[in-house]
Amino acid sequence: MKFCLFSVSYAGFWGQQQLSLTEFIAQAAQTGYDSVMLMGKRPHLSPLDVTPEQLESIKGALAEHQIQCAIIGGYTDFAGSSATEVPLLELQIQYVQQLSQLARELGAGTVRIFTAYDTPRMSPHALWGQVVSALQECCDRAAEYDVTLAVQNHHDVGVHSDALLELLHDIDRPNCKLGFDAWSPALRGENLYDAARKMAPHTAITTNADYIRLPRYSYQPELINYQKEEPDLVRAVKFGTGFIDYSAFFHGLKEGGFNGIATYEMCSPIRGGGSLENLNAYAAEYLTWMKTHLL
Repeated sequence: MKFCLFSVSYAGFWGQQQLSLTEFIAQAAQTGYDSVMLMGKRPHLSPLDVTPEQLESIKGALAEHQIQCAIIGGYTDFAGSSATEVPLLELQIQYVQQLSQLARELGAGTVRIFTAYDTPRMSPHALWGQVVSALQECCDRAAEYDVTLAVQNHHDVGVHSDALLELLHDIDRPNCKLGFDAWSPALRGENLYDAARKMAPHTAITTNADYIRLPRYSYQPELINYQKEEPDLVRAVKFGTGFIDYSAFFHGLKEGGFNGIATYEMCSPIRGGGSLENLNAYAAEYLTWMKTHLL
């Protein structure tokens, strides 16, 4: 299993320290990672901004620090828009195609993408069909660059493991695999071992982070009591200290035959704040946990 660090962790979105891609690559290598996942949008690897000179600089940093770019992280929502005159699906398909071209330039074999969030503008069946059609075209265009698309189990369409397998069946493309994570099924109450074992044969990558649940209540003065609010607030903590049973999850993946890329990300506020020192400590702790429990 190859260990990978996602550059979104150092993009500054949640108050964290922001690093450039070359700085991030150096940091990932220094921490001990085998490979990196580069965020396919600003402020990192946006197809709109990247120049041939910048690509050469990234390649140089990868070579200098002897680390591989394994994945490009794309951001998609194929629900489209109520403004039908705006070609949002076409724009996103072109975006995935551009990320696939960048992936080939950098030696990455995988582009991570999402499905769609539910929308009241479309029936579930219509949205499902639109997502399938868009992903099929994305896969066909990515295949021109020998790139696999990994559909991550985060967005509403196909978020349950059974639904995601059905979606994968409908897409029916050899270069469409899964980016199967523990976070979503753990929050929704799926059995992590069973889900991971079932999804493992179709999984190319898994992206990991750990969290605690913080129950929420609102005070009801007329009752002199509290009303439980749903869902809980979730906060990122050091790997192995949260509520997600990663031992069961990885046991299921390995039992199912997964031997792909395990990526660590910090894509939310984290306990202890966003200083570079704290980010690096979290990134290092992931490697320690993984090598202690899995190798």
